[in-house]
Amino acid sequence: MKTIKNIIGIMVCLGMIALTNSCNQSAKKTEDATLDSARIVSINGTITEILADLGLEEKIVGVDVASTYPASIQTKPKIGHNKNISAEGVLALNPTLIIGTKADLKPETLEQFKQAGIQVLLFEQAYSVEGTKNLIKSVSDSVGLPSKGDSILVSLNSQLERVASYASQTPKPKVLFIYARGTGTMMVGGTGTQVDAMISLAGGENVAKDIQDYKPLTAEALVAYNPDVLLLFDSGLSSLGNAEGLLEVQGVKETNAGKNKKIVQMDGQFLTGFSPRLAQTIEELHKKIH
Repeated sequence: MKTIKNIIGIMVCLGMIALTNSCNQSAKKTEDATLDSARIVSINGTITEILADLGLEEKIVGVDVASTYPASIQTKPKIGHNKNISAEGVLALNPTLIIGTKADLKPETLEQFKQAGIQVLLFEQAYSVEGTKNLIKSVSDSVGLPSKGDSILVSLNSQLERVASYASQTPKPKVLFIYARGTGTMMVGGTGTQVDAMISLAGGENVAKDIQDYKPLTAEALVAYNPDVLLLFDSGLSSLGNAEGLLEVQGVKETNAGKNKKIVQMDGQFLTGFSPRLAQTIEELHKKIH
C-alpha cells in the first residue's frame, strides 16, 4: 500500500512539473508573439540605443529627434523633441509600446497615451556609470530580453575598466561647457548636468561648479572662469560659425582656451546620453581635453 502511495505521489509531482513547464513555455510563446508584433516608439535617444543593441531596431516605428544612433535609426519617422511631443503624431504611428525616461513626457501627454490604451514604459535615468548600467538592465528586463541585456553589460563593464583611471588622473584641465544656439542663446553647464558628470569621468574639472544646472553665459564670468578648454556640442559650435565664430564672442580670447584655441566639439547625444557607448564617450572626451 505504501509503495502504491509513493508511486501516486511521484506521478502527481511529475504531472505538476509538466504542467509548470507547459505554462512557462506558453508564457514564453505569448511573450515572443507580443514582441514579434510590437510597434515601438522611443522618445529618448539613449533608450533607442539600448533597444537597437537588444536587436529591436526593426520594431521601432518612430523616434525623437535626439535618437541619432545607430545611423540607420535616422531613417525612422521623427516625433519631435522629447520635451515637446505631440500625442497625435505618436498615435498616428499606431504604436503598441512607447518607451522613454520619466523626464521625457509631460503629465498631460502621458495621460493621452494611457487614455488611448497604449502601453507606456518610463524609466529612471541617473547620469552616472551605475545609472547607465541600471537603465540597460531595466529596459532589457522589461522587454523580456534579460540575457541580451546581460551581454551588453558584460561588454560595457570590460570597456569601463579600461577608462576607470581617467577620473583620478592629474593634472585636470579646467573645462567649461557652453550650450549654444547662436550668439543669442549661450548657457554654461554647472553641477547637476550630464556634462558636469562626463567631464569628471574623463578626468577634467568643470570650472562652473559655482552654479546649478544651466545659467546664461556672460563675458565677465567667462574671463573669471578662465577655462583651459571650451567644450560644445558640434551643433552648438556650428551655430556660432564654428571655432572662428566662437573666438569672436566677447571674453573668449582672454581665456587660456581662447589663447590656445583649445575648442572641443562632440555630438550631443554621444556626449550626454550616458548610453551603452559610455566608455567610448569617456575615452574620446579624455583624449580631446588633455
